[in-house]
Amino acid sequence: AVATQVAGADAHCPTTAARRFGWGEPTRASDFGDGLPPDWHPYGPEVGHNKKGVRTPEAIRTARGVVTIAGTADGTTGAMSWHPGQRYGRWEACVRMDPGPDALHGVLILWPVAEDFPAGGEIDWMEIFRGHREEVTVNIHHGPPDTSFGGKVERDATRWTAWAVEWTPDHITTYADGEEWYSTDRSDLFPPRPMNMTMQLDWFPPDGGGPAESGSAMQMDWAHQWALPESEPAA
Repeated sequence: AVATQVAGADAHCPTTAARRFGWGEPTRASDFGDGLPPDWHPYGPEVGHNKKGVRTPEAIRTARGVVTIAGTADGTTGAMSWHPGQRYGRWEACVRMDPGPDALHGVLILWPVAEDFPAGGEIDWMEIFRGHREEVTVNIHHGPPDTSFGGKVERDATRWTAWAVEWTPDHITTYADGEEWYSTDRSDLFPPRPMNMTMQLDWFPPDGGGPAESGSAMQMDWAHQWALPESEPAA
């Protein structure tokens, strides 16, 4: 009965990990029906990923209950984080991405509240490197120095997909439309403190540093967060 009442399934992402595994009502939820909620925080204006390009709130728009982050060929992009965070929990978001250049990467991240990367770790639980958007990776960072491990799944990420991550003291598991596609129990390398969920469109300039051949965009319909009994909320 619980599984049939879970929030988070709609016309864009009707099949979710929350519904399949009976996660119940989320602790927090955003559907962007009234614009960008106040607990989402756009970055910048500031220098972009790896000190290249620009992240600006002007790249973020909401319309008809969907938030879009647009990226230009010359590296003007956007990113935003969801506060407050927690250590351990579940997150699920209904996301898609336009085809485009390899230079523009769409990514859902758990990022350290303390802003102490790499010591604070990083969980890239949906990262799209290739312009055709048919390969998605998970990358778990730890350090110093910054080191990562993870896996990948072949998936058409231009289609709406419910991407989810479950982070507990003993495992990190990722899901796509309710299907598990990666899991690890290397808990000694997990982040040591609370993390915020972020949605980012990052720019990795082509060799030579010039603009890419085109722009791209990443969209989110909704995002949900669940606390677990062992979750530690951010201060």
